[in-house]
Amino acid sequence: MRTVLLIPLFLTAALGAQPPASKPTAEPKPAPEAATVKPHAEVKVGTGVEKLEITGEATDFKVPAGTKLYAWTKVWGAGDTATVVFAKGDATTKVELKVPNSPYRTQAFKTFRKGDGGAWTVKVLGADGTELGSASFSVEIQ
Repeated sequence: MRTVLLIPLFLTAALGAQPPASKPTAEPKPAPEAATVKPHAEVKVGTGVEKLEITGEATDFKVPAGTKLYAWTKVWGAGDTATVVFAKGDATTKVELKVPNSPYRTQAFKTFRKGDGGAWTVKVLGADGTELGSASFSVEIQ
């Protein structure tokens, strides 16, 4: 009789001691930005930057000498740095910027002086020198 009473006790202990069934774990998915986004940049030109956004955005500027115009950019997948190049014919101004994240908003400026009027292009280049984005604008110095 003792044997009969101990069997249910052992069965209960054996069933209770089994580890719970493990749930299958999903492997973490890589961030969609890093895996699928082709390196590129959005580029805008304006008279200022406030709260990480361009202000006074335009393609034609009539400004007095000594005015700064800003090239605002939002960069995806550029690497650790990006270079902003202001160009008018053979004249260029280059500004290297750090890009610690993707996407990343940043800006560079150029001060326009007497004789700087005309058609300009601003390009954003990735760390490897590939063009990520550009914008064209014209400047008339008053």
